[in-house]
Amino acid sequence: MSARLIDGKAIAAGIRAEIAERTNHFRAETGVVPHLAAVLVGENPASEVYVRNKRKACEGCGIASSLHRLAGNASQAELLELVATLNADRAVHGILVQLPLPKQIDETAILDTVDPLKDVDAFHPHNVGLIVQGRPRFLPCTPHGCQRLLQAAGVQTAGAHAVVLGRSEIVGKPMALLLMQKGAVADATVTVCHSRTRDVAAITRQADILIAAIGRPEFVTADMVKPGAAVIDVGINRLDDGRLVGDVDFTAVQETAGALTPVPGGVGPMTIAMLLENTLQAARWQTPPAR
Repeated sequence: MSARLIDGKAIAAGIRAEIAERTNHFRAETGVVPHLAAVLVGENPASEVYVRNKRKACEGCGIASSLHRLAGNASQAELLELVATLNADRAVHGILVQLPLPKQIDETAILDTVDPLKDVDAFHPHNVGLIVQGRPRFLPCTPHGCQRLLQAAGVQTAGAHAVVLGRSEIVGKPMALLLMQKGAVADATVTVCHSRTRDVAAITRQADILIAAIGRPEFVTADMVKPGAAVIDVGINRLDDGRLVGDVDFTAVQETAGALTPVPGGVGPMTIAMLLENTLQAARWQTPPAR
């Protein structure tokens, strides 16, 4: 029997509609327009697409967006100066520095400079620390989007064994942290696999919930998946023939999993929806209460 498809595109559309309604209410109540500033360094084609999609989503929800470009050979000092300017701009509520950055720039140094109250990606160490302690300011966009997909699909996480493939700062680590916390769509027993893990397949076959986020096209095959498991595919990889595929062999795993996200149309739209949610929340925190 084929797995149930977890339609991230449809779920995200519903969330964006809710955000648009809340944004309109916030604007009417305060006169403030939430504003997301995106920073793009260089001309990475994938980054161009991601930023364009994020800005389009902002417009659809009543959130202002601006794009700040620097040349691919820009110095770290130039980028730090731009981030400082955006930090000081009271009309800007969220700052998104599109990754990856050119090699001459230290990503960590840049992300550490973003004002934690405007860090809508939740990459700043202050925000990461709050997540670790179970009292987040912002929830990281992609991991939170995965949680919302599990919730919408009716997947029980409490007491489940969740296996996360990948230990990146953007997805793997925060995904594990969110699933192991107390609360809704959490309370799971979490195992993290990475490049040094021995016999990965033996571990993934134990997973009630499998999150694939390692950046290797179609790495997860049917024999790596427990029958009936929920599989969330975070990966997005372009093959030589131009096709976009995830980290999961969709066609094969579809016959084993109980629920499965597609690529594209799974996690990607949810990441953008969570970014919008964080931007609205950031605007709320930065807007003084009416007297």
